[in-house]
Amino acid sequence: MDVAIVGAFGSVGRQLSMQLLQRQMLDRTCRLQLITNHGGASENEMFGMRSDLADAFIDDAPWIEVGTDPSSVDADVVVMLAGATVPRDVAARTDRAALAATNLSIFRQYADELARRGRDVTVLVQSNPVELGVSVFAEAVGRHRVLGAGSWNDTLRFRRELAREFGVRRPDVSASVLGEHGSHLVPIWSKVAVRGISRDRLEHSIEAMRGERPLTSLADEIETEKSRILGLVAAGDIPQAYEELEALPPDLRCAVKPFFIHFTSGRTTEVSTAHAVADLLHALLLGERKVVSAQVALEGEWDGINGVLGTHVVLDEWGWSSLVDMELAPDEHEALAASAAAIAAATDEFLAHRPG
Repeated sequence: MDVAIVGAFGSVGRQLSMQLLQRQMLDRTCRLQLITNHGGASENEMFGMRSDLADAFIDDAPWIEVGTDPSSVDADVVVMLAGATVPRDVAARTDRAALAATNLSIFRQYADELARRGRDVTVLVQSNPVELGVSVFAEAVGRHRVLGAGSWNDTLRFRRELAREFGVRRPDVSASVLGEHGSHLVPIWSKVAVRGISRDRLEHSIEAMRGERPLTSLADEIETEKSRILGLVAAGDIPQAYEELEALPPDLRCAVKPFFIHFTSGRTTEVSTAHAVADLLHALLLGERKVVSAQVALEGEWDGINGVLGTHVVLDEWGWSSLVDMELAPDEHEALAASAAAIAAATDEFLAHRPG
């Protein structure tokens, strides 16, 4: 299968290109398309990056080529990484939803071109807002062929934080995050399992981590803690910000830490984000039937919701084939309904003002 990375010039795109080649995810008979903007530094640097990747991985690498506009894309799987991201100036930070004004037009350009061609293609969206991208591409190529990687990214972060709490490796933790890739994310505490930890100890530990905090107020908690931690970053007190971040419960850490990384590392969360996208991409390329958490366009399959939501789905060789019916706790259902409503409101607002 051929893969196109739209936004390959960006930091996540570069990381994904390297991880894809390091993991030998594409056969030498396949093509890897590095798609960037026409003209300027990004186009020129892509040719240098193409040469550098070939020098490093030529023994096992697929054919690598550079494209500079939507019409250049000719692949079985398209990874959407292009678009604006949160400004690195902590004083000018914006919510993911504010990125939609810029990124919607980019989504539309590529979605319209894919729809015009009418070929079979799977789209993996990581550009923010992920839910808006999934909505646009689902309309263009069919909803079962579009997945948002945001929930899988959040899931891996949540598992990492839980692994730290229990002193185990991340593969020993079974946990997931659904809902929005943003403040309205929903950690599914009722399904957490840790290898080697008894159910009694696990439930006692989770009760201590959650305290009296209702899941339906998590979105407000995330915004409060994000502002507090980034306030310390803006004041230049990075060690104190890190110390207070690490003292938060694991669900808050997994939501706030990406912003701390973004504003202190000099780059975005490129390594972990590319890693999450590479996980999903690898499963798609293998045609692996794997249960993951991902943003998909629903048509009433789960709690009667029509719209995009991060949920449990079964991957197949062309996208996702079905939902996984899990019995969730009442507060998780309530939080996911609120997340779906928040996503729908934001998506409808921006789609209503799209050009044309």
